[in-house]
Amino acid sequence: MRKAFADEITKIASTRNDVVLLSGDIGNKMFDDFKEIAPNRFFNCGIAEASMTSIASGMALNNLKPIIYTITPFATLRCLEQIKIGIAYHQAPVIIVGTGSGLSYSELGATHHSLDDIAILRAIPDFQILAPCDSFELRVFLNQAIERNKPTYIRIGKKGEPIITNDFKNPEIGKANILSDGNEILILGIGPVIYEAIQAKNEYNKHDDKICIVSMGSVKPLDTKFLKRMSSKGFKKWLILEEHSVIGGLGSSIAEWQAKNNIDTPEIIFLGTPDKFIHNLGSQSYVRGKLGLDKYSIKNFLFQK
Repeated sequence: MRKAFADEITKIASTRNDVVLLSGDIGNKMFDDFKEIAPNRFFNCGIAEASMTSIASGMALNNLKPIIYTITPFATLRCLEQIKIGIAYHQAPVIIVGTGSGLSYSELGATHHSLDDIAILRAIPDFQILAPCDSFELRVFLNQAIERNKPTYIRIGKKGEPIITNDFKNPEIGKANILSDGNEILILGIGPVIYEAIQAKNEYNKHDDKICIVSMGSVKPLDTKFLKRMSSKGFKKWLILEEHSVIGGLGSSIAEWQAKNNIDTPEIIFLGTPDKFIHNLGSQSYVRGKLGLDKYSIKNFLFQK
C-alpha cells in the first residue's frame, strides 16, 4: 500500500501546486518521483514527528494541502497533542497517513504495533478516520480526503497487500462497500485484514452464498444508514473484523451506534486484538494466527456446526 500511496500522491502533486508532503525520515527513495516533480514541496522532517505535525498544521492554515507520512504509532500517539490542538481544534485540513498499521511491523514488537490509534483519535472532534482495505481504496480515499478539506487520518498497511476491491466497487468515504455478497453471516471489516475473511470464505466453501463481506472503509464517519439497512436483512450473526484492539475501534463504534439508537441486531462477535500488549514476535501472518485473526480462525466462526 505504501508504494500505491507514493505513486498516487505524486500524480496528485503533478496537477496541484498546493500539495505538500512531509516525511518522518522514512520512504525517501520511495518519494524520488515526487521530489522530481515538486522538489520544493517535499520535507524530510526527521524523527521529530510532533514538530512535523505542527509544521503541517501551519501550512494547512496558509492554504496548502499538507500530507504527513510516517510509521503509524509515530504519526499518531507520539504527537497526539499536536493533532488535537494544532490540527483538529483549528480544523486545519492536514492528512495524516500512518503506514504499517495494525500488526504490519509485528516482528518489531509493541513499540511498532498500532492497535490503539483508532480508539484514541476517534475521540477527537471533527476528525475523519479512514482505513482502506487495499491500494485501490487508498487511492480513492486520498483524493477524496484532499477535496473534502477536513482533518483526516488514513491508516494503511505496509506492502504486498492484495487488491480486493476494483473499479466497479466505487469506494467513497463514509460509505460501506460490499466485497462479497451473502445472506446469513455479515462480516464488517476495515483494513487489509479483510483479505483473511475473503480467503476463509473462498478456500473453505467456494460456492457458499451465506457470507457477506463488507469493507466499512471508514470508522469516522461511520455508514450508519448501511448498518441500519443490514440490521433488517435477517443475518444470523455479525462479525466485526479489525487489526486493532477490541476496545475503541470499529466494533466499539458499531456497538455505540447500536446502543444509542436502540437498534436490534443479531449476535455480534468482535474479532480484534486483545486488551493486552502483544509479546509474540514474528511475521504478520504468524501473529495474526496467534491472535485468532487469520483465515483459519475466521473459518471456525463462519463454518462451525
